[in-house]
Amino acid sequence: MAASNLFKLSFLLSLLSNSELGFWPETSKNVLTSSPPSCSRIECPGYDVIHAGDGYEIRRYNSPVWMTTSSIQDISFVDATRTGFFQLFDYIQGKNYDTKQIEMTAPVITQVSPSDGPFCASSFAVSFYVPKVNQPNPPLAKGLLAQKWGTTYAAVRQFNGFVKDSDVGEEAAALEASLEGSTWSAAIEKSRAADPTTIYTVAQYNSPFEFDNRVNEIWMLFDMEDDQAM
Repeated sequence: MAASNLFKLSFLLSLLSNSELGFWPETSKNVLTSSPPSCSRIECPGYDVIHAGDGYEIRRYNSPVWMTTSSIQDISFVDATRTGFFQLFDYIQGKNYDTKQIEMTAPVITQVSPSDGPFCASSFAVSFYVPKVNQPNPPLAKGLLAQKWGTTYAAVRQFNGFVKDSDVGEEAAALEASLEGSTWSAAIEKSRAADPTTIYTVAQYNSPFEFDNRVNEIWMLFDMEDDQAM
């Protein structure tokens, strides 16, 4: 419990002290191949890697449950994630209809639907992965929605450092480029045509006290029949 509470506080501080403000040192943005280190300490959703490509991998997530904020309109990914995380932090601290405290998990994900212009607000939704023990009957809360994914595929690119607004579009573009012409790219486009509300998702795993081997991810989610994925 103590380790979980420390992680909660650490993640909160990382959102309050973004590297663009100079509180934290810069780190390189090389693509990583290691698993997120926080998943050795706290619960993360399980997945199967079904393909490893050049700078990306394809994962299959099997029915995880997420607690998700309402849509947040903002021009800044960092500010929107901070706003959403405050809501989720209150939720896991017991501000829910069951007044029940919930263990911290990773990652916290932010679903992004970019705006059409540089000074227009984008749409964001921030989600907390619900621990397995709470998934059958997750506590509900005002302004939050419990979402159960079906079998969901994700094209994933990892990057490190403290996430800045400028990183998000760059890393998403790099993932798009690495997928170009692949079966996965076609499946992503088909899923976007069916549901254009989320273009990509940013997953953040680490506490701010971890300066090395930080892992963040860009996810592009899509649907695919299992026999197509083999």
